[in-house]
Amino acid sequence: MEKYNRLWRFLFAISMIAIAVQQLICGDFRPVIVPPAFPAWLPGRLTMTWIFSIILIVACIAIIVEFKAGITSLVLGAVLLLLTLFLQVPYELGMYPAHLGSWTDPLKELALSGGAFVVAGSLPQQRAKSSFIKLMGKLIPAGKYFIAVTMSAFGIDHFLYPEFVATLVPSWIPGHMFWTYFAGTALFLAGIAIILNLKRRLAARLLGLMILSWFIILHIPRAIVDPHSGNGNEWTSVFEALAFSGIAFIIAGKTKKSF
Repeated sequence: MEKYNRLWRFLFAISMIAIAVQQLICGDFRPVIVPPAFPAWLPGRLTMTWIFSIILIVACIAIIVEFKAGITSLVLGAVLLLLTLFLQVPYELGMYPAHLGSWTDPLKELALSGGAFVVAGSLPQQRAKSSFIKLMGKLIPAGKYFIAVTMSAFGIDHFLYPEFVATLVPSWIPGHMFWTYFAGTALFLAGIAIILNLKRRLAARLLGLMILSWFIILHIPRAIVDPHSGNGNEWTSVFEALAFSGIAFIIAGKTKKSF
């Protein structure tokens, strides 16, 4: 099982590295990390983007080569969670808080934060001397709930905005509305199953397979056709899908409780 967990951790880490490289190329944070042009008081946004991106790359390399990977994953999870709570949430509350679709980026960052905690939980136990690391270690079990909430919310999105979601289905696949509702149902039920621990491993495995299939047949072709819009938003979606699938597969496997 551990050799597969290494692969799933690699998918998560390489996806985060790709997002960091995107930020370096674009010279700004991706919306899934920090809201656009927010907060206004953030000094030296370009400098902050570079510093954060380089640190993110180094951290994810540490996860891949398993050099203090557990502690690194916990810190990454904590940072992403803080960005979600103190930047993403206030930004959305000032925009369209009643519109579930506008919460896409905060939910995605919450899922990525949960993914980092899930990664930490899949690694062998390490002795933590810092009280902060010990505290973050208590969030390891919450990681799966972070991504489960995100997936369930995205499933609801499929029913609230079916006409838009149907446009994302590749043109060569018939029955766009059917697949829209099917995918929405699958996302929602997978999230609920993970939360309630109802066939959790099976639900997570099927969720990982479904998202990985989207990565191949949906996200990559869309990114190839439209690589530039929104400073490469379609490519960001590619990396997000790969990260989410890796997280789901780790949840599906047997994880170790660390810290």
